[in-house]
Amino acid sequence: MTVALIGADGAGKTTVGRRLEEGGEVRIKYLYMGINAAASNRALPTTRAVHALRRALGGRSEQGGPPDPTRARPRGRLKRALRGIKSGLVLANRLGEEWFRQAVAWYWQRRGYVVLFDRHFLADYWAHGVAPGEGASLARRLHGAVLRRLYPRPDLLVVLDAPASLLFARKPEGSVELLERRRSEYLDLARSLENVVVLDAMRPVETVARDVSDLIAAACLRRGRGR
Repeated sequence: MTVALIGADGAGKTTVGRRLEEGGEVRIKYLYMGINAAASNRALPTTRAVHALRRALGGRSEQGGPPDPTRARPRGRLKRALRGIKSGLVLANRLGEEWFRQAVAWYWQRRGYVVLFDRHFLADYWAHGVAPGEGASLARRLHGAVLRRLYPRPDLLVVLDAPASLLFARKPEGSVELLERRRSEYLDLARSLENVVVLDAMRPVETVARDVSDLIAAACLRRGRGR
């Protein structure tokens, strides 16, 4: 069984996930399923190399989701062609990374663990890839199609939700406006998919962790009865 904790930065996903891995009622393995290689406990060497190169060149690390879709597109045929080549290489590595981590999840599932995802690629790319608007690039549309049609979905998604101002106070990265946009995207995802539960992340982390643990235990019980 797989469970994904999703929500904007500052919602407490990592803290809750690590607590449950250390002391939950069922056997749990924590697995980061976001795009920030620096935060990942499992990642391909190529992914770590790309992020190390980006940092060395002074580039911005992709911390809390897909790149900002409002960035201007390059002008000129050569620049667009070079960006197209780069997008193809990035897409190939991204797909490899996503399936690598899914393989890790399958490995632990076969050994009887519940795999608890911190973030999930389907959720982080939902608004800007899985359900793209007009003008989305070919690479983005291909990536979204794979996530939508082929990539395994978690058995349960838990959205940790809190006002953007509180999230920013907890983790002052980006901006309140960006966090509010991410929050809205995750809530839209919750309304669009099945097996999604929204929890109030304004409460103490111990309370949120206990609620997530209860949800996991109940889901495991239902699956056991189904078998």
